[in-house]
Amino acid sequence: MDRPNGVERVLREAAPHQVLGEFQALIRSLYGASQVELLVADYAMTQLQPVGVLPHTRRSVPVHDSDPGRAFGAQEPHTVRDPGTSTATVYLPVSVRGDRTGVLSVTLSDDGSGPDATVVDDLRSCADALAHEIVVAERDTDVFLQARRAERLTLAAEMQWQLLPGRSCARPEYSIGAQLEPAYAIHGDNFDWSASADDLVLTVNNGMGEGIEAALLTNLAVNALRNARRAGLSLTDQAYLADQALYGQYQGGSFLATLLLRFHLPTGEVEIIDAGSPRIWRLRRGVVEPVGLEAQMPLGMFEDTVYTPQRLTVEPGDRLFFVSDGVYDALSPSGEKYSLHALVRAIHETRLLPAAQVPRALLERLLGHRGPGPAADDSLVVCLDWHGRPSSAA
Repeated sequence: MDRPNGVERVLREAAPHQVLGEFQALIRSLYGASQVELLVADYAMTQLQPVGVLPHTRRSVPVHDSDPGRAFGAQEPHTVRDPGTSTATVYLPVSVRGDRTGVLSVTLSDDGSGPDATVVDDLRSCADALAHEIVVAERDTDVFLQARRAERLTLAAEMQWQLLPGRSCARPEYSIGAQLEPAYAIHGDNFDWSASADDLVLTVNNGMGEGIEAALLTNLAVNALRNARRAGLSLTDQAYLADQALYGQYQGGSFLATLLLRFHLPTGEVEIIDAGSPRIWRLRRGVVEPVGLEAQMPLGMFEDTVYTPQRLTVEPGDRLFFVSDGVYDALSPSGEKYSLHALVRAIHETRLLPAAQVPRALLERLLGHRGPGPAADDSLVVCLDWHGRPSSAA
């Protein structure tokens, strides 16, 4: 019997709120597992939260310095044997196309030699199937979204997180990681991306204001940009129509700084519209430098603004950072700004991490500088690693 395929069939037939329960029962039956648990990453990406009936769940475990966290960070299975109970627990990443959902924990009997490699491969396929089904199930149940909450989300933060495409993604040509802070009380910062056969469109937004007003402004802008993009319009027209949507609603009283980029996947050529945007930094061959762009008017500031695209080319091995002013301007308890020097140092210190882990690592350094207490502004970090199209796919 092809057990992973059998698992996929069961998952497809399960009711959304019963997906995990059906999965757990099947894994216990097929593999003789004594325990099967799903842990999902919380909104801050610092905890792995057990999925269960709230509030009766196990305690969360940290992403860093834990066995499940090791599998989550490396995106590879990690096995821990317990000779005292003759068991071995296999931790497997639960991810969809580079977007990391969490970790599957499966405890098996152990005769002293550890789990068979074929069994681990099977379980990884099962974890992949579960990850895809969670994406579908979340449209119809709150079970998995509730489990992601280490604390209560503000309404504005709820609106922002529901607007996002994910927190990481990967294709042969590129890898992206992104994170927002404060994760449970974000206001107006946001990001979006969409890929086709030959293009990646990336949007990075730095919204003005606080609370619900900031979230409403960003929601209108992101959906206006998506509407124009899905109509097949050029990058220039996408900016223009979103600008008009915001101006029509707010008459210039509220506006949104945004950065629109279209990456041509076969060549690495990038078309950019900088509408008062977050700044771009590039790490190329060990050198960190800002990407100089001509800043144009933010979306919604004036009527009939004309936007002009600029161009650059990325090379395989380039790492790009898109950072909001909430990072640059963050103050320490003594009033000292985080500064560009500190950011450059953090970029160098995280150069060996995969793109998906970099934003969280940079924001942790920022939080260490800022100290405890509420943040004065949202902070957004997006990291993009450009690999280039493999020659066989060109």
